[in-house]
Formats: sequence, structure tokens, C-alpha cells
Amino acid sequence: MEARMKSAPNPDLVTAIQHLHKVIAAGGVDQRLLSLIHLRASQINGCSPCVHASIEAAKKAGETAERLHNAVAWRETPFFTEAERSALALTEAATRIQDGAPGVTDEIWDAAADHFTEEQLGAMTLEIALTNFFNRINRTNREQAGKTW
Repeated sequence: MEARMKSAPNPDLVTAIQHLHKVIAAGGVDQRLLSLIHLRASQINGCSPCVHASIEAAKKAGETAERLHNAVAWRETPFFTEAERSALALTEAATRIQDGAPGVTDEIWDAAADHFTEEQLGAMTLEIALTNFFNRINRTNREQAGKTW
């Protein structure tokens, strides 16, 4: 399957995305957790370039292969803290909003709020939204892992 778009993205879009990444980075969330959030949303959406990118970013941040391989089954493994589990639950709920899914319930939000500050929750929410944004663009354009970036 060949990618649909061949041209470089609009420079204004690149600048806007860079600003969003700065906001996320300033939110005080560990880079390894942000990478896990990006990975889990991308797994749900079947976005190979984002799965690839999140694994590479997580490795650079010091994440272990064991945890990366088990992110897809985080509920059934002993490899994640309660705080990480709440972030992954938030990621899944915010990503799976189709066909009448409940989205982020009070229970899911409150569990995350027990572990993270409002600033961190904002950064994680933005990371989830931005990941879903990239997933949809990559799926629409048929971008493949490792081909472009």
C-alpha cells in the first residue's frame, strides 16, 4: 500500500504541532508514560507509524522492552503501576469514543486524578488527542511505519 500524500506538510501546521508538543512536555508527565499513552492509542487505532514512533521514543526515554511488548495487555500484566494503569485506562476511554462508547467516565477520570495533577491531566489529555489526530491523518494518507519518519 502506497502512501497517498508525497508533499511536505504546511510549515504553519508543523509550527502548531511543535507548540502543542511543548505544552505537553511542560505538563510534568514522565516521557516514558507519554510514550505509553501514544503507543496504546496508536495500537487501538491501528496506526503503524505512530506505534513505531512511540516505541522508538519510549526506548530513548529508557522504557523496557518487556513493558512495551505488554502495553497492549496492560490490565493482565504486573508491569505497570496504578498511576500508569489509570493513564492507560484514560487513554483507552478517550480513544474509543465511537458507536455510543461511554468515553471517559467519572470513575476513569477520578482514578487518574488520584495520581496526577490538573496540569499533568491536561498534558495527558492533549497527548491522547494529538495522538488520535496523527493516527487519523496517517490512516487516511496510508502512511507506513519507518517510511517517512
